[in-house]
Amino acid sequence: MNKVKKIAVIGAGLGGASMGILLQKAGFDVDVYEQASVFSRLGAGIHIGPNIMKIFREMGLEKDLEEMGCHPEQWISRNGNTAEVIAEAPLTGYGAAYLTIHRGDMHARQIQELQQDKLHFGKRLVGVEQHADAVTLRFDDGTVTQADIVIGADGINSKIRETILGIEAPLYSGWVAHRAIISGENLAKLKAQFELDDCVKWWYEDRHIMAYCTTKARDEYYFVTGVPHPAWDFQGKSFVPCDKAELFETFKDFHPSITAMIDASDNVTKWPLNNRNPLPIWSHGRLVLLGDACHPMKPHMAQGAGMAIEDAAMLTRCLVQEGLENYQQAFNLYEQNRKERASQVQKVSNANTFLKTQEDPSWVYGYDVYAQPLHAEVPA
Repeated sequence: MNKVKKIAVIGAGLGGASMGILLQKAGFDVDVYEQASVFSRLGAGIHIGPNIMKIFREMGLEKDLEEMGCHPEQWISRNGNTAEVIAEAPLTGYGAAYLTIHRGDMHARQIQELQQDKLHFGKRLVGVEQHADAVTLRFDDGTVTQADIVIGADGINSKIRETILGIEAPLYSGWVAHRAIISGENLAKLKAQFELDDCVKWWYEDRHIMAYCTTKARDEYYFVTGVPHPAWDFQGKSFVPCDKAELFETFKDFHPSITAMIDASDNVTKWPLNNRNPLPIWSHGRLVLLGDACHPMKPHMAQGAGMAIEDAAMLTRCLVQEGLENYQQAFNLYEQNRKERASQVQKVSNANTFLKTQEDPSWVYGYDVYAQPLHAEVPA
């Protein structure tokens, strides 16, 4: 078998696209394979903390994103019933901006930054075979390719994770997220009734709503909920439409501004929040994982995508330091220098305690993946 000199990234989501960009800028030959047939403006709002903006700076995308997103000065936590402020956290002073933005707009800019001849849509991975000197990848369109190493950025249902650890369905967390956008005339009417915070989390008993602007012009407002919900048959879908009546009932005890937000929203969707137990290993042979393929978490800290992007930056550092020929050492170094942080964020996010009371969030936002010394061993 001929020795190939390239890296394959499976998945062109936020983590996979980041992985591809950073590796390409570092001089590696990288192909990115995405199962979707075309790019589409998926999702809704997303937070990009200063810890992540420093990585976008490395990608050369920081200024573009700053022009696109809203710049909230603080995260406000409110009592869902009374609107009383129960915690505040400044979002400035961390060496980079804090943005809230439409996920699809950010993702589109990432996709543009990738080498277009190295980005392949319509590639659903169906087979992975490891050999002594390469990995063979088979896609459902009949194409076959090889790579030196393969990076699984293919989400919670990762084919690469399955290859490493076997078939195991993700765990339903018992929670759902409702998502909706408010824009146009409905947003104008809502603003006339209530003063909307740029970035706010409304807490009440066992449920919450996070709401924020997704554009610099503040002409789009987004909310996402976290609500306990019995399991149901998802029929393989990542989300289902949701009737507003369900949301009104779910948040009937909340402040009137929440009822008004629900009333003003368009096309509410409901998403099951799935999870996995921490994985025993992050790599095997020539295969390595990042992001939701590796450590999925509830979105309650707004750091899930951020952890995937931090993974990509750290893995790039390790491959640059060790060299592609020493991929095993690079993978080990990557896991040793990511596992503690990713696991800590996963734990706090799943517990849904972040900024529920007054606390210092600098352990999250002040982190700089490029300033971290690369430890060869995890401290005892």
